[in-house]
Amino acid sequence: MQSVAVIDYGMGNLHSVAKALEHVGAGHVLITSDSAIIREADRIIFPGVGAIRDCMAEIKRLGFDKLVTELSTTRPFLAICIGMQALFDYSEENGGVDCIGLFSGKVRFFGHPLVEQNGQRLKVPHMGWNEVQQTLDHPLWHHIPANARFYFVHSYYANLAYNNQLAGSCHYGVDFSAAVANGSCFAVQFHPEKSHTHGLQLLQNFVSWDGYWQ
Repeated sequence: MQSVAVIDYGMGNLHSVAKALEHVGAGHVLITSDSAIIREADRIIFPGVGAIRDCMAEIKRLGFDKLVTELSTTRPFLAICIGMQALFDYSEENGGVDCIGLFSGKVRFFGHPLVEQNGQRLKVPHMGWNEVQQTLDHPLWHHIPANARFYFVHSYYANLAYNNQLAGSCHYGVDFSAAVANGSCFAVQFHPEKSHTHGLQLLQNFVSWDGYWQ
């Protein structure tokens, strides 16, 4: 039976992710902070919510920065929300925090005030449903329509340096990276476990993905 390890570093609603995985037919779902168990899993989920400084402090304390760097290239790996932001080089949050650096680019603050080109003022954090434009033909988008809506909760957005790794884009005052991909690693800013039909489809795609694309 295939196993899915949900990495537990104390930052994230891990049980909702695990329940969503079980709902789509994932085999053996484990919420764990044990590096040995994570290393043995067939698939990895790297979630996260909260402030990036606290997240990165725990990630580094537990040695997960090195573990994530290693495992994200050897098996299907999905990062969610702050988990995605932690994969970038640097975040402006909390006065500036160095991150893991799997994806080149920075995580920036939406700003106050945040205003659309038509003058509409937008609330920060970006909270609720928004359309995601698929920019790569990736297995995790299979059976998900173009411009499907997913659920977001974030005050900082990722700005990817290389567009060939951009898997999905979104607009909220600014264009930002909603999904990025490189090899066996896929990462999303939105919460698939809270995104109903399309989010569950993405998780189902992940559970059946062999880690290869293109």
